[in-house]
Amino acid sequence: MSDDDYRSVPRGRLARFGQFGRLAGGVAGGMIAEGARRLADGQRPSVQDMLLTPANARRLADRLAHLRGAAMKLGQMISLDAGEFLPDELGAILARLRDQGYRMPPQQLQQVLNREWGTPWRPQFRQFNATPIAAASIGQVHRATTRDGRELAIKVQYPGVADSIDADVENVATLLRLSGLLPSALDIAPLLTAAKEQLAREADYRREANYLQRYGRLLANDGRFVVPTLDPEFSNGHVLAMSFVGGKPIETLEEADQSVRDTAVAELVELVLRELFEFRLMQTDPNFANYRVQPDTGRLVLLDFGAAQEVEAPVSAGYARLLAALLDGDVPRIREAAVAAGFLGALAVERHGALIDQMIRVILEVLERPGPFDFGDRAFVATLREQGMAIAADRDSWHLPPATLLFVQRKVSGTALLAARLKARVDLKGLVQRTLTASSATVA
Repeated sequence: MSDDDYRSVPRGRLARFGQFGRLAGGVAGGMIAEGARRLADGQRPSVQDMLLTPANARRLADRLAHLRGAAMKLGQMISLDAGEFLPDELGAILARLRDQGYRMPPQQLQQVLNREWGTPWRPQFRQFNATPIAAASIGQVHRATTRDGRELAIKVQYPGVADSIDADVENVATLLRLSGLLPSALDIAPLLTAAKEQLAREADYRREANYLQRYGRLLANDGRFVVPTLDPEFSNGHVLAMSFVGGKPIETLEEADQSVRDTAVAELVELVLRELFEFRLMQTDPNFANYRVQPDTGRLVLLDFGAAQEVEAPVSAGYARLLAALLDGDVPRIREAAVAAGFLGALAVERHGALIDQMIRVILEVLERPGPFDFGDRAFVATLREQGMAIAADRDSWHLPPATLLFVQRKVSGTALLAARLKARVDLKGLVQRTLTASSATVA
């Protein structure tokens, strides 16, 4: 690991605001340079042409990764949620954030742990590895061994992250508005409020500790999954300690036999369905890093429960009605269920009903093919993307689903992306049908 991988987390409103100012200035300078270049070539570039350049993509991703916290988390969320339906340039900007995470310098880490655990804390450990084994948007994870031999994974929150959430969210929203990527008439205030609330929950490690234990109980008798156990001695609101569970990144299954990939994805899809209809509790962050696999047993390790939240009854019922309509292949019912659940706005259906029905038929055609659903066959996505962009061009009909629905759909979409990455084939209709029946989900 090089020194370039370490950057101190900016603390305080002024320091973080200054980073956004530097970002805005750099992007503006890049736009001026790109505009001058294109004008010299005889072109008449649009604002978006000048904004969404590779250089500006690097500036945005690097600055958000430096800030960590809510700024970086929002970028990751948008990238994963929207998937292939983002403009290519914006998708490239945000996708960089999924794999980029700077580490705190050792001195800053020491200061954080001195504050959280008091001094001296090192005598309590046989070994504490100062080099993190993982770094994300809100914290980084260290491996340690206690004096009595407990192998732990210890997540340490970046300093100032919790206090900067509101300001970071507003600053990112301002950048999006100024970019022209969002219609001025689109009211994103409810989504911003929900994002602030969700990120504040993720920054509360005591809350995450509670959900870690709840998932441990829910899956205690399911041998397919492993959930770490909480270590309360070293846990508090900004540090979360748990048993270290070994495993390899879930992406390593790309090289596994087809049957192994199919089994793993089927288990994850079933888990999502159980979260939605049985547990009414969902870990809504489907970042691939939150899953690992134990090669010797095939068991799936589940990590990071900061984004866990209750699934409200109307959301669960809305999905049940939509999935039941999809199983029946009933286009009008599917459309009506999508509107009732909040996926579609009434104005979009009024203006683009025929195109929406075409998109539904594309999905049904894929679902009704004989045999398991092939997540690796993404040919139909290009068709949906083209049709979806035609609807999106009518910016007056843009619709923001309820935030509670968006967080759940984030997990659904992210799981599908992982399944596509692994090119898995799964009896999707059978899994849905069995889960709806077993949970007695409301579809009326």
